[in-house]
Amino acid sequence: MTKLPSLARARWLKEPSLQRVFALVAGAGGEARVAGGAVRNALQGEAIGDIDIATTLAPQNVMTAFKAAGISVHPTGIEHGTVTAVVDHKPYEITTLRRDVVTDGRRAVVAFTDDWKADALRRDFTINALYCDAAGKIHDYAGGYADILRRRIIFVGAPAARIREDYLRILRFFRFLAAYEKMTPDRAGLAACVRLKKGLLGLSAERIAREMFKLLVGPKAVPVLKLMAKHKVLKNILEHTQDFRVIQRLPADPLLRAFALAKKPEGLREAWRLSNNQARRIEALLQGTVLTPKLRENEQQKLLYAMGAEAWRDSVHLAWARSRAPLTDRAWERMLKLPGRWVVPSFPISGRDLLAQGFPSGPDLGRELKRLEDYCIASDFTSTREELLESTRGN
Repeated sequence: MTKLPSLARARWLKEPSLQRVFALVAGAGGEARVAGGAVRNALQGEAIGDIDIATTLAPQNVMTAFKAAGISVHPTGIEHGTVTAVVDHKPYEITTLRRDVVTDGRRAVVAFTDDWKADALRRDFTINALYCDAAGKIHDYAGGYADILRRRIIFVGAPAARIREDYLRILRFFRFLAAYEKMTPDRAGLAACVRLKKGLLGLSAERIAREMFKLLVGPKAVPVLKLMAKHKVLKNILEHTQDFRVIQRLPADPLLRAFALAKKPEGLREAWRLSNNQARRIEALLQGTVLTPKLRENEQQKLLYAMGAEAWRDSVHLAWARSRAPLTDRAWERMLKLPGRWVVPSFPISGRDLLAQGFPSGPDLGRELKRLEDYCIASDFTSTREELLESTRGN
């Protein structure tokens, strides 16, 4: 049996806010342990992100205990046993131990329990079925630490059974492969994901997008995408290109990489239920503005003015990735940094200014504003407010 290490000296575990969570739960007659990702990453020497807590206390009892201590607590997913407490300005998701009652491949009906092993055995992968108590002791009910040492992503129990409970676990399998450079796929787990890949078709767009965005920024994103394409898993998520070279050359921006991956990026907004800001970025990229370092500086400035800084950077990244230029190319790098060295000017004239000059309101007002703006751009933004107003008076 693999000897378990201790996290007693971990700085994040000693944080007063986290220790206060442990103490409040214990004071209410329960036990709390850090669960899943934070423990998994700590044991691999990876950075710690969110710290999720599992507890034997029922959700209402957690809320009562924290409110009594004057701590803000919110029922963020109480039907599944989760509340979020904000301790010393740090949010902690606290979830009651659970066991599955009914699963249909998309969601589960759960019952609360105080059995740590039962909670562990309903989790997706062994490396996520790890817990750490307030003193730093590791509790491992599924052999997760041994699988960390073996660099394996392995389902808890029978892979097919875990997947049929929630088909999103197929994407999570590949996402964790992409996240950890030294992790390799378990043969049985991979085979089950491939065999049951059609289950992905029944998942909501939002759930797919969340997992894919995480996968796309992983250090091994491109090799994993190739693996998914090889086994025809990827086509059940979106119609995709095979130009993985471009994705490899893009920065770890999930939206840029999704745009490059999709054969029809114009359909991403609906397919993945993108936010308004994400949709705007997609629309800007679809404009297809041809960018190259061969453009003169003033030509670049005019395009930047028209596009805005965010769309400029997105378009430069994409054009650079599609080019044959090395990623150390100074001309492309200088182009990318244009918004940092050239402040995009504000057009100094408004409709109110024209009205004050006696220009009549109506459609002609908008056309005149556009004419003046074009005039300003053509002058390389050297036209002053006074010159522009004088131009109006002369018409």
